Amino acid sequence: MSTDNVLAGLDIGSSRVTCLIGERGEGQELVKIVGGASVPCRGLKGGVVINIQETARAIQDAVEKAEKNSHCEVKELVVGIRGSHLQSFNNRGAFNIARTDKEITSEDVEGVIANAKAVPLSSDREILHVMPQSFTLDRQRGVPNPVGMEGSLLEVEVHIVTASSAHLNNLTKAVAQAGFEARETVYGLLAAGDVLVTPEEKELGALFIDIGGQSVSMGIYSEGSIRYSKELPIGSDFITRDLAMGLRTSLATAERLKVEHGFAHPSLLGDDEELEFNGVDGRTPGKIRVSAVMGIVLPRVEEILTLVEEDIRNSPYADIVGPGGVVLAGGGALMRGMGDAANQILGMPARVAVPHPDMFSVEPAWSSPAYSTALGLLSNSLPFSLASPNRRVMPRKKPAWLKSVTAVFQELF
Repeated sequence: MSTDNVLAGLDIGSSRVTCLIGERGEGQELVKIVGGASVPCRGLKGGVVINIQETARAIQDAVEKAEKNSHCEVKELVVGIRGSHLQSFNNRGAFNIARTDKEITSEDVEGVIANAKAVPLSSDREILHVMPQSFTLDRQRGVPNPVGMEGSLLEVEVHIVTASSAHLNNLTKAVAQAGFEARETVYGLLAAGDVLVTPEEKELGALFIDIGGQSVSMGIYSEGSIRYSKELPIGSDFITRDLAMGLRTSLATAERLKVEHGFAHPSLLGDDEELEFNGVDGRTPGKIRVSAVMGIVLPRVEEILTLVEEDIRNSPYADIVGPGGVVLAGGGALMRGMGDAANQILGMPARVAVPHPDMFSVEPAWSSPAYSTALGLLSNSLPFSLASPNRRVMPRKKPAWLKSVTAVFQELF
């Protein structure tokens, strides 16, 4: 396979490293996924590198496994990152057109964006992304593309994502030690949201939640653009840990029980069968019913989604999210009933995201929510979705709180 048309996306998750390799023919928009792999990484904690050697080993393992089943070789990687070291905010910029010729050029657009990102940062942080949300020309808001138009004052609203310089340097070192080059570093939330949240959902006002192992990435879209992004220090690994502690078993056994028998909503409980497992020593037998597993799982699921709800409520964007619903991604979204739980706790319709067939040719193994960020990285770009600020969005009434998932579970038993 020619390496000229090969793309490789490396998702540095909160506790795992995931790689997908895709091929795009010349002049084609469709990316064909030809291989992938996902491996645990002990060198990461919440998406931050805590051991360069362990992280490099996991990166090498993931990429080499992906290369083996795709029968190709890659040298450069588009790297997706997450974690609490990422911070974001919105800002505005303005640019006066002093020329006699008032026609807006691409250089003028670059100039106004440069003014918008001219913000003071501490020496240990750097700007990762500047995402234009909307342009205003001579006080006329909602200009989708000002290039070619005439005006004297060009303004822009942007979403800025900053990252820890030390973490980015450590990550670059880990990729280099693994034998690869980081061609580009991308905030994984933006990459995944770009391909999993539909244009209509972005326009109406949607909440995108990527549930990782040790962190939850969340973004609010409205009027076609990203308006808010945040990293929460909690994830699906916390459920595994609760099971391991509650059952006095190993993390591997707890993970297996969570994946095979865990539910995020009590309505999915069928036969309350008895499960057998081994204790933490690997020999002592134990037994537990599925309902008891759910009794451990549900409170943590509720806590994760409640933290998301509280963060939305305390943000300036609580009134604009809702009509587009909730879009779920990440390995944590694989738990059965997570969509139902999100619907109930957040009070909005929820769906588990799958890649659009017009963008990717992908086998079921690689279309899992666990590979959503790697898929986004393979889109090979983060196209700007410009907002339309002249379109008014009526404030959404906060939905009345439904019974918590745990309360419903308690009523069933």
